[in-house]
Amino acid sequence: MAGFKGYGGGNMQAMLRQAQQMQQKLKEAQDELEELELEGTAGSGMVKVVVNGKKIISSVTIDPKAVDPDDVEMLEDLVMAAVNDAYSQADEEYERLMGPFQALGGML
Repeated sequence: MAGFKGYGGGNMQAMLRQAQQMQQKLKEAQDELEELELEGTAGSGMVKVVVNGKKIISSVTIDPKAVDPDDVEMLEDLVMAAVNDAYSQADEEYERLMGPFQALGGML
């Protein structure tokens, strides 16, 4: 059994340590995504939507000037545009933070 150690016992421990470090970094990246606040805007800032990096909306702000009872469609379009703007920023941040882990697939 003394020869068994020569078959990579030390390498296996190093690989396990490396996997644990990667898991920790992945957790930190996920936590950072949850803590981010990204603001999407539309209509020159008349509609603002705040999301985190996981695309959870935390607030919607609508300037009263954007509310025209005769043109509700415009307001709907502004809200949709602001959400899409915020989501686009969230996608960029997700890629920045999680991109390095993509190659690992389901290994972690």
